Amino acid sequence: LLVLSVAIGAGAGLGAVAFRWLITAFTRLFSGHTDYAAAGGQAHPWLPALGPWFLLITPVLAGLVYGPLVHRFAPEARGHGVPEVMYAVAERGGRIPAQVTVVKALASAMTIGSGGSVGREGPIVQIGSALGSTLGRLARLPESRLRVLVACGAAGGIAATFNAPLAGPFFAMELILRDFAAESFGAVVLSSVTASVVGRAVFGNAAFLSLPPFTLRNPVEYLLFVALGILVGASGVLFTRVLYLVEDACDWLWRGPEWLRPAAGGLLLGGLLLLLPEMYGVGYPVLQNAVQGRYVLGFLLILLAGKILATSLTIGIGGSGGVFAPSLFIGAMGGTAFGIAVHTALPAVTAFPGVYGLIGMGAAFAGAARAPITAVVILFELTGQYTIILPMLTAIVVATLTGKTLSHDTIYTLKLTRRGIDLTQHPQARRA
Repeated sequence: LLVLSVAIGAGAGLGAVAFRWLITAFTRLFSGHTDYAAAGGQAHPWLPALGPWFLLITPVLAGLVYGPLVHRFAPEARGHGVPEVMYAVAERGGRIPAQVTVVKALASAMTIGSGGSVGREGPIVQIGSALGSTLGRLARLPESRLRVLVACGAAGGIAATFNAPLAGPFFAMELILRDFAAESFGAVVLSSVTASVVGRAVFGNAAFLSLPPFTLRNPVEYLLFVALGILVGASGVLFTRVLYLVEDACDWLWRGPEWLRPAAGGLLLGGLLLLLPEMYGVGYPVLQNAVQGRYVLGFLLILLAGKILATSLTIGIGGSGGVFAPSLFIGAMGGTAFGIAVHTALPAVTAFPGVYGLIGMGAAFAGAARAPITAVVILFELTGQYTIILPMLTAIVVATLTGKTLSHDTIYTLKLTRRGIDLTQHPQARRA
């Protein structure tokens, strides 16, 4: 098992490198920029006469390619990926078709590269998990071991993609396996470390987000962080509700062949990108600008609402990508807006608004996914900000409780609940 864990970690690390390269290549192809979210609505260098209007075309062209690809070879590659891995572990003994690796990588890279407002964590989790499942089945391992290898692939993918060797295992254990058994944890950590070594050899060892150091001013702020956890945690639940509401609306409205749905819906997505080009792709440059204080309060709220709608529309029309990065984006916008408001009212006792934006990132994910350990660890590794660990813990715990109060399901489990699968039940009870 340990040898396979190392092999899966190395494979997931190389897969993450290849996947990020694919995203960059397709983004350059479709937009002419490395990351169009930061380009401010500029024209495509190859099509200057069109100005920003090329944004109406790119999601359609990409949809004409990845729509038939997903429909024909791997329908489970559609959507945000993590629920499919959770389903495979809970109901299929960890068996994931091998072709998911290639189809998910291509479909997600084209979705993001052409403007789809989704993240890359869901795809890389599904890619790494499919690799782990394939190697486990080739080795003829029992289902109990196969599930662990699926988690190894998920952990390796997260670790290599975000340079987060600690967050990878916690993500896999808290969300995929849903337990912390000692044998499983050892294998998952080994895979994560191996994937991180591969990722750092290519991407370097810098924190994923480059942010200035943040500090607190007054202990009274902890009361504000409680309020932040409630508000941003609720926004994470709102994101979940809107995501599935838009998906239901798209299912109800679309009457054509399923393979054509991403291209047809791409017109709507292109129109939204034309109005708000900051929604193009993952959007990390926009997130950094927000936390660094470069946007006013009103525009932050527009970006928050725009991201919820853009991500929901991307998934609803049949796009492929994750919801982790969008939840961070939503938390950053909401948190920074909250920080501006309280800093304007109480400038003497409140920190720079970016502190609230940074903490809001973890709170939104915790509210949506109810994975507080993963939220704390991954946010610390993404930013390298240890000075705000205590307020971060406060807001994330409050956001998790808020999410649990407002919704029975998380952003990941709701997709399975709608199929009649309740992961809180014992496997035998689910099959009864």
